[in-house]
Amino acid sequence: MLGRLLEDLGLFAGTLKDENNEAIFFQEINAWLLSQCGGRWDEPSAIRYLWQHEQGLPWIEDYIRTLLASPRSVRFLGMRRMLQGGINGLDTAWGWKDPRNTFTLPMWLRIFPEAKVISIERHGVDVAQSLRVREREMLRQASEKFTRLRRIAFVRLKGGGFVESPRCTELAGGFSLWQEYVTQARWMLAQLPPERALALRYEDVLDDPRRYLRQSADFCGLEVSDKRLEEVVGGIRADRANSYMSDSELGHFANGHRAELGEFGYSA
Repeated sequence: MLGRLLEDLGLFAGTLKDENNEAIFFQEINAWLLSQCGGRWDEPSAIRYLWQHEQGLPWIEDYIRTLLASPRSVRFLGMRRMLQGGINGLDTAWGWKDPRNTFTLPMWLRIFPEAKVISIERHGVDVAQSLRVREREMLRQASEKFTRLRRIAFVRLKGGGFVESPRCTELAGGFSLWQEYVTQARWMLAQLPPERALALRYEDVLDDPRRYLRQSADFCGLEVSDKRLEEVVGGIRADRANSYMSDSELGHFANGHRAELGEFGYSA
């Protein structure tokens, strides 16, 4: 939501993106970075070992810098921007959205040492439910496809599985992953100067979108008129805040994890 809103206000966030509005170019680099230590988006903590690999880090950084300067960056920039100087030639506010940045940020700060970081949190039970719903839909699609193609399934191994993240098929797994991400995000933001770190809460943005969207736009260096801000704010769905409260199962789960939610400043 926030990424799309900032794009509507003038932030350049890439040309080729997935359904979650994540720039595929940077998404793939982040996935590769996590894979260097056997990690993934849903098992990200192992990357801490990578930051201790003093001999390997300069080569990893060099490789990523090479990708950024290569024709492959057209997937982020588009042809015109690539020909006009590439990423280093961008003369407008730009960035990319990817939750993996929460764990790969140390590398990006080596490459972009003056980068600004926005971190937005959402209630952990809503996050866990969102992940669970996504996993159920992926299983449905994968099983239907296999059923259709069963007779020729032997030709080659599946490119993907029936489940993207077994951890997130249950609320408890998604909730524990949320805890990892929020803990890491807060720690990373604390390492940055205040003028380069902005922490937001999803529910707060929905409650007062004009205030927090203006704050985010100013943080990114975007010049936005009040009229344009009002136009963009009009598309926000405030009813998405604390969705778990309308579901008895989710409410029961939240009550059962009252202590953990309280540690992060959320209620049950």
